[in-house]
Amino acid sequence: MPFAVYVLGLAVFAQGTSEFMLSGLLSGIAADLGVSLSAAGLLTSAFAVGMVVGAPVMALAGRTWPRRRALLLFLAVFVAVHAVGALTPSYGVLLATRFVGALANAGFWAVALSTAVAMVPDRLKGRAAAVVVGGVTVACVVGVPAGAVLGERWGWRSAFWAVAIVSLPAFLAVLRSIPGGRSATDAGAAPVSVRDELRVLTGPRLRPVLLTMALVQGATFCTFSYLEPLLTRESGLGAGWVPVALALFGAGAFAGVTVAGRYTDAHPVAVVATGMSALTVGWAALALTAGSPVLALVLVPLLGLLAFGTGTALITRVLSLAPGAPTLAGASSTTAFNLGATVGPWAGGLALGAGFGYRAPVGVSALLMVAAVFVAATTAKSRRPRAGERRLSGTRL
Repeated sequence: MPFAVYVLGLAVFAQGTSEFMLSGLLSGIAADLGVSLSAAGLLTSAFAVGMVVGAPVMALAGRTWPRRRALLLFLAVFVAVHAVGALTPSYGVLLATRFVGALANAGFWAVALSTAVAMVPDRLKGRAAAVVVGGVTVACVVGVPAGAVLGERWGWRSAFWAVAIVSLPAFLAVLRSIPGGRSATDAGAAPVSVRDELRVLTGPRLRPVLLTMALVQGATFCTFSYLEPLLTRESGLGAGWVPVALALFGAGAFAGVTVAGRYTDAHPVAVVATGMSALTVGWAALALTAGSPVLALVLVPLLGLLAFGTGTALITRVLSLAPGAPTLAGASSTTAFNLGATVGPWAGGLALGAGFGYRAPVGVSALLMVAAVFVAATTAKSRRPRAGERRLSGTRL
């Protein structure tokens, strides 16, 4: 595996810390800025909206830029908005910085995924994607719990400063390690028109996979965004257990990405189907047993493993089905991933606001997984293998 692929994972670690760290900071932000817990949760949704909008827009805007230049520009904007967010006393300004930071993060993600899979042969594309996504899981293991500790000791603003500082080594590593060639012409290939790329992405093979990915991630982020109040107000754990739980979730997520990266290239449909089925049962189990701190702490890492393992397999699936969309394949994966991250916290916030209790977001996660399984099963049943098509594991998603 080229060293540059691991550099991309390092940069994604810094950005992933920012994307997920609010799960351990919501109460502090709400109290400091004088807003409700649901309003604080919308900061996660604002980031996700920026990712949804930014992935295709930034990918297209930087379509003719050298990869290194695009990655460095996105990282520089990301650092700047976190400094502003750490300083502002305004909820509105903080909300805006989350959106702009997400635009930069989305652009980086789209370029990073395409860059990583372009650097390796077909048999390693799943592992390359797993290394990039693995940066997010390392963020869950190290960055997010560290952010929760910083927030508890020195306030939530210290976590924003930490993200900005950690991003600087990633900037230098990208500067030194990533080739500067254009994404469409690095290997001498003729550029693909935007119209042709969009035709691939809107075709019947990709639409159900992208919808399934959005639903799976919606289930993940619905509960993850409100994990801190779930554990402290429903499971009865002290605030000091929140970083531990976040680290457990991240450790499970890292294991899931590692396993998915190893087996997805050979058994993509089996990995996705198994992960989705287990997630449906897992979220339902957490909704029923969240009152037990022991069972909650057991289920958290298991659900992290299943959620990110399945998500990685779905990303790899999209990239393998869209070789005719070298610029927008990574962007479409990012958009679907974060569309779920937008809808999930919003739906969880609605359930909380309606007075259904702190377990309500977990119940919503289970329902979203039921919808994901339905979409995947309906698609698999309605489709038949076509002559000449490549068959993967004897079935199709």
